[in-house]
Amino acid sequence: MPSKWTAEDIPDLTEKVAIVTGANSGIGFKAARALDRKGAMVILACRNEKKGKEAVERIRADVATSNAELMLLDLSDLVSIREFADEFKARFNRLDILINNAGIMMTPFRKSADGFELQFGTNHLGPFALTGLMLDRIIQTPGARVVAVSSNGHHMGRIDFENLNAERGYNRIAAYTQSKLANLLFTYELQRCFTTNGVDAIAVAAHPGWTATNLQAHTWYFRVLNPLVAQKPAMGALPILYAATAPDVKGGKYYGPGGWREWRGYPKEVKSSERSYAADVAAELWEVSERLTGVRYRWPTN
Repeated sequence: MPSKWTAEDIPDLTEKVAIVTGANSGIGFKAARALDRKGAMVILACRNEKKGKEAVERIRADVATSNAELMLLDLSDLVSIREFADEFKARFNRLDILINNAGIMMTPFRKSADGFELQFGTNHLGPFALTGLMLDRIIQTPGARVVAVSSNGHHMGRIDFENLNAERGYNRIAAYTQSKLANLLFTYELQRCFTTNGVDAIAVAAHPGWTATNLQAHTWYFRVLNPLVAQKPAMGALPILYAATAPDVKGGKYYGPGGWREWRGYPKEVKSSERSYAADVAAELWEVSERLTGVRYRWPTN
């Protein structure tokens, strides 16, 4: 890994197909634009049609040979996820890169369209369902990658199987950190499944460090401290892009900024919390997630 890896180091992606969820702004936008610049067919999977169209127009204005397109996707709604998957698979027979970037952060209590606590539903169950529905395209694409975008906040997270949907009290920080820990548990279990079933694909995770994004709108201290501490979204996107494209990336790894406390800097391999590596918890979370979403992962040996 170069000490100062940048988006210029992304290899040629011509003929590859990528999906970036939540790509209309922030880290997702920067990641989508970087992939597009390297020749990939990039689907910006966005909930807001107006913002999504504006993002595509910005990319096309910047990249003369742009292949960027918008497809609507609301990760808090299983119907929307299934519609997106059906549309994508009707058009494409491969999926080289799936970046599960979209998410929400420390929101007031709300339920998703399917009755899940909104942060758990959007940040974990939505990407779990989307990845499962894309599994056939991932399996038939040699070297495909699934990238989960987690957070330093996962270190505070615990999976509370008795209260996943906050029926017995709601703490927005606990709900957020639980969802970010779930991203890592899912990623590591997905890599184990790829290995066990002989699938030529890798599952990796990354985090952007302390990056100024729209996610932080619900938290006053981010609004106060961001101008002093936060790095820009283009830098925050680098660990995600590294995980998605660098030739030396291995499945089941985690990448983040290389600076102090992983807040800022160029990407490097980092360690996640001990709880994130608990295979028994990951397996239970997987089983619960299949049951809640109704999406069952179908492997070649099944």
